[in-house]
Amino acid sequence: MGKLDGRVVLVTGAARGQGEQEVRLFRAEGAEVVVADVLDDRGKELADEVGALYVSLDVRREDDWRAAVRAAVDAYGRIDGLVNNAGILRFNTLVDTPLDEFMRIVEVNQLGCFLGIRTVAPVMSDGGTIVNTASYTGMTGMAGVGAYAATKHAVLGLTRVAALELARRGIRVNAMCPGAIDTAMSNPALLDPDVDGEAASRGLDRFYRKVVPLGRIGKPEEVARLALFLSCADSSYITGQPFVIDGGWLAGVSVG
Repeated sequence: MGKLDGRVVLVTGAARGQGEQEVRLFRAEGAEVVVADVLDDRGKELADEVGALYVSLDVRREDDWRAAVRAAVDAYGRIDGLVNNAGILRFNTLVDTPLDEFMRIVEVNQLGCFLGIRTVAPVMSDGGTIVNTASYTGMTGMAGVGAYAATKHAVLGLTRVAALELARRGIRVNAMCPGAIDTAMSNPALLDPDVDGEAASRGLDRFYRKVVPLGRIGKPEEVARLALFLSCADSSYITGQPFVIDGGWLAGVSVG
């Protein structure tokens, strides 16, 4: 028996990174999964590999959301879960951040999450689950990622309000707040065929060994396991909460 047997879950930003690992784990736990992304070739390949449905979805576009929901319902008859995983990160000081860069981050990270909740919740089965991907930086500040941190703070606000408004239908809404995770978002070298991505990962690991109490960068599989917990009956009495998964980074500064 899988923890998601008989459930239908839509995952955004699902073609790689955390989203890919969520798709793989959810399928292994018995869910029918809708793989949603703008990376069509990679998304289709993943969906074919694990036996899932692929939909092309730009989370900034309301029409894309409507089409994705329609495709999911046509294929499986309902939607029981949503993981708002899609997101982008750009590094810049606030005073050097161009308006178009700030707004693009808002559109993907914040607007995408809002549209996902607004489009999926009305057709979601009572007792469903929504998992929003926020960030460690949604709980605190971090220099150089002001636009990103602002959107992730907003995701936590959306999570809490949605949890209150959807509770009467038994729909639980929670947020994950990952710290540094070894994906292409934090390690762009993984996308460059001319760069040794594994070597870059080792370099990042050496850096985070100094600042993260557990002494390493996180793995996307670890975030996927948290998404599974929040999407299954193991978290049946939890809603409206942020869950930090950061190796202890947010706990404070260790000296000595």
